[in-house]
Amino acid sequence: MSDVEVIRARALAGTPHGFLGRRGGVSTGVTAGLNVGLGSDDDPAAVAENRRLATDAVLPGARLCTVYQVHSAEAVSVPAAYDDAQRPHADALVTDRPGLLLGILTADCAPVLLADREAGVVGAAHAGWKGALGGITDAAIVAMETLGARRDRIVAAIGPCIARASYEVDDCFARRFAEADPENERFFADAREGHHRFDLEAYVAHRLADAGIGRVEALGLDTYADEARFYSYRRATHHGEPSYGRQIALIAVV
Repeated sequence: MSDVEVIRARALAGTPHGFLGRRGGVSTGVTAGLNVGLGSDDDPAAVAENRRLATDAVLPGARLCTVYQVHSAEAVSVPAAYDDAQRPHADALVTDRPGLLLGILTADCAPVLLADREAGVVGAAHAGWKGALGGITDAAIVAMETLGARRDRIVAAIGPCIARASYEVDDCFARRFAEADPENERFFADAREGHHRFDLEAYVAHRLADAGIGRVEALGLDTYADEARFYSYRRATHHGEPSYGRQIALIAVV
């Protein structure tokens, strides 16, 4: 077992956080590495140990809080720790309570970490294409504001996700975005006939900036292309693998 890799964003310097990949965990087989997915086809004991390792790598002694992700635009506030079995159905969570480590799981979708250090409020959002289009980052920002954050002070970082070069979609997919806003065409590049390549990271960055977030850092790491470092649902599907792992992004109040 190698050490857990913690990828940090300059925008979030001074705030306990990290984007973790698959390096440093105890899982084996197709989910080898730091698989933290409770719903994955993996040994539950290995997943529990990986979640402990992930927590200790970012904020030892903290209580990890995640959500049951459903590709929604629902954000929840976390006032106290809860057991994994009590995870609310949502795709973003926010808190102003020290000692709680917010976690978002991904395997191609974009993990977004947010912080207003002055207010002592942080958030984490799971932005797949459906949640991103539906406004999950907007919901996270509003939820942070209810705890005293101000969007002009919030900084955000977008972690490892599937890149445009790896993300081929069809005409129907592209039309959903064009119908929401004709200017969304700029997030698509031509591919083979009837298909396009979608820039999820750039779209999420646009939604954050459009919501008034002044500093947005995109790490530019492609989950699909880097098999040694990250899990990828689409890559596992293309390879015909029976299961896939999930990585985690973590953030806590200072």
